[in-house]
Amino acid sequence: MKLPQLTLTLFLLLFVAETSMAQEKGSTLFEEKCAACHLKQRPSFEAMNTMIAPPIMGVMTHVKDAKAAKAEAVGFIADYIFEPTPAKALCMKQSIDRFGLMPSQKGNLTKEEAITIAGYLYDNYGYSK
Repeated sequence: MKLPQLTLTLFLLLFVAETSMAQEKGSTLFEEKCAACHLKQRPSFEAMNTMIAPPIMGVMTHVKDAKAAKAEAVGFIADYIFEPTPAKALCMKQSIDRFGLMPSQKGNLTKEEAITIAGYLYDNYGYSK
């Protein structure tokens, strides 16, 4: 194998490994820091009455509708979870009426963890129009 091909192959292997590790870390952080409030899957009829926050699929659909580019969406999420305000909220009014605003996660997450979770959410949840 020629040197340029070997270099490219090694780069691709490192990229895939890094991406896989980021996905795993994002998933673990979501489970530890977010899943107590945000369901990963569509709620059952029974669960609808006990939810304390909207399911993450719905949240990410609204985020992706408003912030289609990954970098923009990740930046928005990382900012919003530390400084949530009604003006920044992307969900429907009835969601805020039902659940209120998400409480700030200052002290619960580092900025790096927030970015990791946001990237994981963008890659795995919601859909765009």
